[in-house]
Amino acid sequence: MDNSAIRGESINLLVTGGLGFIGSNFIRYMAQEYPACHITNLDKITYAGNPANLTDVAKNPRYSFVRGDICDPALVDSVFKQYAIDTVVHFAAESHVDRSIHDSSAFVRTNVLGTQTLLDASLRHGCSRFIHISTDEVYGSTATGSFTETDPLNPSSPYSASKAASDLLARAFFITHGLPVIVTRCTNNFGPYQYPEKLIPFFVTRLLQKQNVPVYGTGKNIRDWIYVLDHCRAIDFVLRNGTNGEIYNIGSGNEKTNMEITYQLLEILKRDTSAIEYVQDRAGHDWRYSLDSSKLRAMGWAPQTRFETALEETVRWYVQHERWWKPLLR
Repeated sequence: MDNSAIRGESINLLVTGGLGFIGSNFIRYMAQEYPACHITNLDKITYAGNPANLTDVAKNPRYSFVRGDICDPALVDSVFKQYAIDTVVHFAAESHVDRSIHDSSAFVRTNVLGTQTLLDASLRHGCSRFIHISTDEVYGSTATGSFTETDPLNPSSPYSASKAASDLLARAFFITHGLPVIVTRCTNNFGPYQYPEKLIPFFVTRLLQKQNVPVYGTGKNIRDWIYVLDHCRAIDFVLRNGTNGEIYNIGSGNEKTNMEITYQLLEILKRDTSAIEYVQDRAGHDWRYSLDSSKLRAMGWAPQTRFETALEETVRWYVQHERWWKPLLR
């Protein structure tokens, strides 16, 4: 990959799962930041993939959309050939923990076999960079301290186990074949276009409909929250500055209990605590996720968005985009 391609200026970029929450925000970011970059979006359009997420990008001549399954080797191969793909940012995944507890088959198929199909195609076509997007959940839970990139993987749910498996597979392609793979592991994202099954949009949309919000257990489980655009900037930074074969944690340092998030949402939307409904905790609910992202910060990346500001902007987005989220609740 030449210097201009490393800077993201002239790459032929394949984004998988680009109609999802983080993927669509990343495509919009890349289209705005790199006018010479051609972006191909491969998405199966499952329940969480929404064409409405990219209506503002759809007519961009540097954007192409292909509907298809990353587990289909013939289709994936044709996409690589047709669009001369040289760079992959792989978001496509089944990602909802509760769904994985009820049925893990789709998680193993998409997250493991789908990743293998993409890695095989990237190797055949001589890709210059493959960014594998993972999650902090692969490390499991910790009561104290923060996980570094060299800590062992200890996933708790079928979802996080499938992501851990895909991480190992991706790195194995680097070690065995020299495929230029980089793995990123990020904390909980929030922001516009997030499907309303995740905590923040789920609670916001329920509160906007004057419904109660169900809090698991005591609500004291802790997560680190990052604004989605800060995550997008981190991926771009890794794309341009990362070292092949490395893993990079992406965290913001905004550790909050679920109750803290709930109280802040109630305050923003002017609801009182009578809207809280405590429900039975889910099986295998990890207590706390925490990442040490000093490796990436030492290279020059840092989140730019204050948590409270981003949360208020996110709530405002859902208030103003009822036409986007209401059809998803039917």
